[in-house]
Amino acid sequence: MSVLEIANLTYTYPDKTPALQDISFQIPAKSKVAILGANGSGKSTLLQHLNGLTLAQSGVVSVLGQPIRKENLRDIRKMVGIVFDSPDEQLFSTLVYDDIAFGPRNLGYDEKTVAQKVEEVMTLLDITQLRNRPPFNLSLGQKKRVAIAGVLAMEPSIMVFDEPFSGLDPCTLQQFLSILEDLFCRGHTIIVTTHDVDIVYGWANEFVVLQEGHVLAHGGRELVEDKMMMEKAKLKAPDLYNIFCSTSYRPVCAADAAECVKRIGGNDK
Repeated sequence: MSVLEIANLTYTYPDKTPALQDISFQIPAKSKVAILGANGSGKSTLLQHLNGLTLAQSGVVSVLGQPIRKENLRDIRKMVGIVFDSPDEQLFSTLVYDDIAFGPRNLGYDEKTVAQKVEEVMTLLDITQLRNRPPFNLSLGQKKRVAIAGVLAMEPSIMVFDEPFSGLDPCTLQQFLSILEDLFCRGHTIIVTTHDVDIVYGWANEFVVLQEGHVLAHGGRELVEDKMMMEKAKLKAPDLYNIFCSTSYRPVCAADAAECVKRIGGNDK
């Protein structure tokens, strides 16, 4: 079953610059999707169409069979939540609690239900200790968790993240990937936009590659192992693939790679 379907989507900026050109693809339920592309490929513009922040000029974007229109934006945004690249774009209250509570309150829940939802997501994301802190005094990693909590409190089935890995140190990056995996295991469809193929190589199970507003390719992990196609998109094949492509091993993460090195070393003895 497809939770998102994009058919012949085209969008042009006000200055007449083409942003998206005849884009079509479907996203299955409960998948981990990486939308890949170089700067200017249309990733962020495409993302904004997924919950109606930007409406299609031509073509159709459907969520769970419902075409996105002005009339149903409230319902669509209950189903699709977006976390922006910069958490400061989403954090505006004086306290973390109120930032997270804003979405459920805006959806009309009573305060008892709001409090329950806020507590649930703060516990899930391990930020209960931040409830009475001003969000702008937090670290980048903490801000990202609060921004995720604010979206998650509205209980969308689809979570979309715009360039979520930018600015994260290695430790915070691993924590963030663990959060994404936890959300996926809880039944959410997860979509991320990024140009960093190495990070999502072992995480995503579906890839969409954009080039200058077009879908260049859509498929599984083997897609990003196509060096010529990736070069055409001004990206590179994953480092792990480049290192091991001359062997029979295909590790997709550091732990896998370490095990493969042990095996190769053992075979050489």
